[in-house]
Amino acid sequence: MIKYIIFDVDGTILDTESAILKSLQQVLKEEGREYQSEDLKFALGIPGKETLRRLNVQDIERVHMKWSKAELAFLKEVQLFKDIKEVLHTLSESPLRTGIVTSKTRQELMDGFELFEISSYFESIICATDTVKHKPHPEPLLVCLEELEAEKDEAIYIGDSIYDLQCAHSAGVKFALAFWGAKKIEGFESADFILKEPMDILDLLKN
Repeated sequence: MIKYIIFDVDGTILDTESAILKSLQQVLKEEGREYQSEDLKFALGIPGKETLRRLNVQDIERVHMKWSKAELAFLKEVQLFKDIKEVLHTLSESPLRTGIVTSKTRQELMDGFELFEISSYFESIICATDTVKHKPHPEPLLVCLEELEAEKDEAIYIGDSIYDLQCAHSAGVKFALAFWGAKKIEGFESADFILKEPMDILDLLKN
């Protein structure tokens, strides 16, 4: 029986793809490097500093800070996915307990997430700044489970990226694909659940 639901943020609760990719494109262009948006999609779901490492960016700390500031200019493009707030409210009225595991830093989460006034729905929030290792490593999810005092076989992690799936299964937790964020099923054949729309999350309560 599922008693704990843990959420990713980008691509699961918040539709941030445009803001992330446009701000990254802008900063890289200012650094003299131009990329097509499609070539940067690997950045979705992993910490920003890891993205910059994979792009072989020099002076990662400076560029990461610059990227974080640039992303603020695109916050108007960030939205909650349809029905997510209603789902979270329903979950809050059930015995089920909820948490978050995100690749955002604490500050990045505050900048974008807090605007929607939904933090109170979560008992545990684990950000990239809270652990040494990050998704797809299981450490952040294991820390969240510990804070929730959750048994692995009673928990499920909902996310939209392959890093989320790998994190969940490495931690011994079931994984549900947020199809509304992933927009594809290919590569997620080992997912335990495929959720086509946010309201499908409520069906997990029946399992």
